[in-house]
Amino acid sequence: MDALDVLTHDHRMVEQLFRDYQAAASDRQRRGVVELLVRELSKHAALEEMHLYPLARKVLPDGDREVDEHLSEHMGVKQILLELDRLGEGDQRTGELVEQLRHEVAEHIREEEGSLMPRLRQHVSQPDLDRLGRLIAQGKAGAPTRPHPSAPDHPPALTFAAPVAAAYDRLRDRLQRRPRT
Repeated sequence: MDALDVLTHDHRMVEQLFRDYQAAASDRQRRGVVELLVRELSKHAALEEMHLYPLARKVLPDGDREVDEHLSEHMGVKQILLELDRLGEGDQRTGELVEQLRHEVAEHIREEEGSLMPRLRQHVSQPDLDRLGRLIAQGKAGAPTRPHPSAPDHPPALTFAAPVAAAYDRLRDRLQRRPRT
C-alpha cells in the first residue's frame, strides 16, 4: 500500500473503534477501546507529522497553510486524547470526551481524504508514495503510543522528540500491563 492507502486504512480502523466503543457492554470494554483509540490515534498523528505533512509542505502550492490547519486539528485531538488517557475505567466524563473526539476525528478525516490526499496524489509520483507507505508502515512499530501535545510537531525537532516519546510510552505501557499484587 502506498502512504495514502496506509493512512486511509488507519482512518477506517479508527472509525471502527468508535463503533466498538458504542457497542461495548461494560465499562471495562469501553476502557479497552479508549486505550486502543489513544494508542492508534497517537501513532497515526505522529507518523503524519513526521512523514506526510513535511511532504505536503514541500510539494503543494499552499502546503504550509494546509499543513498548519491539520496540525491545529491534531492539537485539539491530542488534548482530548490526553484527557481520555488520564481517566480511569468508568469515569463519567469518558462518553462525552469520546463523542467530542469522534467529531474532531471525523472532520479531520473528511478534510484529509477530501482535499489533502487527492492533491498529494496529483503532485507526488506513485513510486514516491509507495516508498513513503513503506516508511510509515515501518514507523508504526516505533511511533509514540500516547499523546504529547507539548512535543514539537515539525521536523527537525519532531524527528528527535518522537523516538524519545515513543520509548517513554512503551515503558509506560509495559508498566501499566503488569499485574498488581
